[in-house]
Amino acid sequence: MKSFKIIFISFLSFVLLFSCKQNETKKQPEITTKEVKSISRIDNDVFISSFKKWKKSPVPLVSAHRGGPYTGFPENAIESFENILKHTPVVIECDIAMTKDSVLVMMHDKTLDRTTTGKGNVSEATYKELQSLNLVDNEGNTTTFKIPTLDEVLSWGKGKVLFTLDVKRGVPFKKVLAAVEKHEAVDYAAIITYRVEDAKLVHELNKDVMISVSAGNDGALEQLAKAKLPTDKLLGFVGTRQPKKEHYLKLQNLGIHTILGTLGNLDKSAEAKGNDDVYVTYIENGANILATDRPLEVAVALKKLKNKL
Repeated sequence: MKSFKIIFISFLSFVLLFSCKQNETKKQPEITTKEVKSISRIDNDVFISSFKKWKKSPVPLVSAHRGGPYTGFPENAIESFENILKHTPVVIECDIAMTKDSVLVMMHDKTLDRTTTGKGNVSEATYKELQSLNLVDNEGNTTTFKIPTLDEVLSWGKGKVLFTLDVKRGVPFKKVLAAVEKHEAVDYAAIITYRVEDAKLVHELNKDVMISVSAGNDGALEQLAKAKLPTDKLLGFVGTRQPKKEHYLKLQNLGIHTILGTLGNLDKSAEAKGNDDVYVTYIENGANILATDRPLEVAVALKKLKNKL
């Protein structure tokens, strides 16, 4: 009997220890929105990994601004991209900076202070120095995640997501396009531009790559017409305010698919009013892609749109 008690206690101790270890490995950031938690994947039958295929049948898409940061998931981290991809087909909007030794890395800010454990300008640090740092989420929590390179991001995303690449000031478009071409990412990685001159440069460097251009008013459309850019290679960013349906129609007639930036005031308004159904209205009015700081919540709203059809 005594030996049985010893065996039983030993077995119980093992079970408790194993259970604790299992709980430790499962510890990871959780999505706080209950409705989002209940969805294993939105539009599970939709697989979007090519702009060319998407344009033939442009289902509404969520674009995760800066890669879709949530608590525990920092900006511009591959782990954050994966978190969003678990729930919805996605466009990953992410930012490209360049180190002192000319390595292209993913970083929005000019400095390291806000989103990493380091300090100082990104351009004044070598890639090796950046690898000693950890990424920090928007709530200031230090994670175990590292700053990825553009090469790592493009390699990870192939066959999984679409990208819109925001090339920060001082980063050569030619160098970014060289990476896109090396990874054969022309059909899944679009280049964001803010000036018509930059859009023309990108098109001259690569005739096949998709280019995001400013297209929020008639003046912008006139500039694009003068530049004679092929409209089938353009994504029209209409701004961060809801344009009139008539403006969407103009873009549609030109063959330009559109991105509405709900990031900022539109997102804040939807959250404050508890009215995520407004995202459905944005799509119904003419937007093809919603660029948002709330990609998981928007994905839930777009699932409702699909159910209405």
